[in-house]
Amino acid sequence: MAQQQQAQAHANELAKRRSRKPTDKNMPDGVEDSIVDPESVQRYKDLRELERLLDATTTRKRLDISESVNRSHGKLKKTLRIWITNSVEDQVWQGNGLNVDAFDFTPNMEASYRVKVEGRLLHDNDENEEGRAAQESDSTAQGSTVQMDHDSDTKKLDGATAKEAKHRFSHFFKAITVDFDRSRFRNGAEQTVEWKKPESGPKSQAAGASSAVTDFDELTFKRNGDENTNITINLFRQEFPERFLLSPELAEVVDMSEATQQEAVMALWEYIRFWGLQEDEEKRNFRCDEPLKKVVGRGDVGYIPMLNEYVTQHVRPLPPISLPYTIRVDEDFHRDPQPTVYDVQVLVDDPLRTELQPLINNAKYASMLKDVSTLDEQLAKLIQNISESKAKHSFFTSLSDDPASFVRNWLSSQNRDLEIIMGEASRVAGEGAQGDEWRRGGPESVWATPNARESVNVLLARQR
Repeated sequence: MAQQQQAQAHANELAKRRSRKPTDKNMPDGVEDSIVDPESVQRYKDLRELERLLDATTTRKRLDISESVNRSHGKLKKTLRIWITNSVEDQVWQGNGLNVDAFDFTPNMEASYRVKVEGRLLHDNDENEEGRAAQESDSTAQGSTVQMDHDSDTKKLDGATAKEAKHRFSHFFKAITVDFDRSRFRNGAEQTVEWKKPESGPKSQAAGASSAVTDFDELTFKRNGDENTNITINLFRQEFPERFLLSPELAEVVDMSEATQQEAVMALWEYIRFWGLQEDEEKRNFRCDEPLKKVVGRGDVGYIPMLNEYVTQHVRPLPPISLPYTIRVDEDFHRDPQPTVYDVQVLVDDPLRTELQPLINNAKYASMLKDVSTLDEQLAKLIQNISESKAKHSFFTSLSDDPASFVRNWLSSQNRDLEIIMGEASRVAGEGAQGDEWRRGGPESVWATPNARESVNVLLARQR
């Protein structure tokens, strides 16, 4: 307790010292009449006005940047272009022939095919250049295909900057599966291809090995077969924060089919506010109209603290992106093979967010503020000294112009100051200034009485 009291006393002393520091940086009135260069006063006032303008602009810009960085919807839509192609080996039309040294006189290799799924994130320039071709080809993620020059697209994408190269194909998905046409299976044998992104392992796991497994631009698998086969490639999206598929009831209210949990809750709250459904007396309750009754599902009254629970009942995981593809093994197709191309919309972090983050968390900003505060204190002290010099100049100027009137006014002022300090109660007690007693100084004068000292201390504590 003694240490706490000492710490509190020290903090109070520091607060008193800070309160005693001069803070006024405004030039006193009439200084220009007492100095050699009167124009310097106007220049100082112009600089002060410019400083206020810069401070206001800087503060507003920092607030705007902070709001932009901290907003939850800092995502941009980008186009992920996916090429699907396949090659074949040891097909009948490739003319491998028979092995004359084999006793069974059958082909020594079984026919097979290799499927490659490759994805690249397009840049804004690439999207603009390919806009016309995309409109003509009508390529969508729902199943339409387009034929285009794979080599030319790859060259454009190879020139990507290092910043955007970090978003590789596997970055946007947590799992990839391939479903084969069951009617084409031999003897009912089921073929499956599946890739899942491993979860974050312990700290002891090698970072390089984990990166090699989870970061790639193409997925390749090989199977045996000599007939054309239909497959469906399913891409399960990975987003942070996770987006969900909204039920038709909730989608009708919030006017969104996909959203994060937070976005759905905020949209539901905006709907309540827009239609004025919040009760006047009990602000935690809101009235349910017909669309809201389908979302809340209980009575005619809903509760604002339970908005998150209402939304949870109407969200489902997003379905995978399905890309159909036909594996071609015939000779006609492989004379001039063309890839099947899909454009898929994905969400990426706003690059501006990364650029603005250092501006907010810049370590130099705190030291700069400290330097500015030190300069402000020095400036306030200089202004205080100027004010004192101005007061002395006015005092001696008035005294030299009319000494008799100045002394008379000065004594009258001193008498009024003593009356204010002592107050009516002190004069009743006999400590007041009777006659000319207030003129007498020294330790036995009225100025040295306990009441006068206490009143002066009170006035100083009030910064008057």
